[in-house]
Amino acid sequence: MSLTHRIEPGSKVSLDDIDPGETGPYRGKDDPRVQRQLAEDVERLKALQERLYAEGKRALLVVLQAMDAGGKDGTLRHVVGPLDSRSVHVVAFKAPSDEERGHDFLWRVHAHAPRKGEITVFNRSHYEDVLVARVMKLVPKELWRRRYEHINAFERLLADEGTRVIKFFLHISKGEQKRRLEERLADPEKRWKFDPGDLPVRAKWAEFRKAYERALSECSTEWAPWHVVPADNKWYRNLAVARALVETLEDMDPKFPKPAFDPRSVVIP
Repeated sequence: MSLTHRIEPGSKVSLDDIDPGETGPYRGKDDPRVQRQLAEDVERLKALQERLYAEGKRALLVVLQAMDAGGKDGTLRHVVGPLDSRSVHVVAFKAPSDEERGHDFLWRVHAHAPRKGEITVFNRSHYEDVLVARVMKLVPKELWRRRYEHINAFERLLADEGTRVIKFFLHISKGEQKRRLEERLADPEKRWKFDPGDLPVRAKWAEFRKAYERALSECSTEWAPWHVVPADNKWYRNLAVARALVETLEDMDPKFPKPAFDPRSVVIP
């Protein structure tokens, strides 16, 4: 049972049509099914991750995008954190360095694509180049408009070479973002996470929503679908992402490799 909104290829996205406070079939975080379902899905993810790693033929790339305070770190902590660290990697993309700016915008991203058998999670990603770059006018319009096609081609390359790509936009309301930012300011142990530089971005909320809607519309494909996750409720966000990852890996159905020897012939002294 999917808990996300999978964006169908070619559809025009309006985030106003998706309630960020949606909780699906659950009554709230105290619903006894919530923790049980998350625990079951995390255990299932561990088993599927082991099979993917053992098979060593395919990989999974997970893209996480959100507005500031949207919950990327929390999702990583609760859904990805319990997985085996040997074959899962998290890459957090910041502003590009001088070296990275000297190359095409996908150069730094491609280097971090997962190896076969592994899962890689992008905490922010190449989509910043059609989001921040667009809204903050870091590049000319004619340049960022071409990038949707480049992104689709890049993700198609990954898919053709055996990497499944799944992308999540953690959808929060402006009011919930305000509450979370105020919570950071009020808590001395969370204050370090508050960056005054996020406020000019918040002031462009409408522009960023428009940029996200365009990216979701242009770049949700059969080989790399976008999923919009209602994320005002952290517990539901975690459930939805975990469920989508389980469904994706179950569809991939990785297999344990058969041994190159007859186990019955082995005698351990």
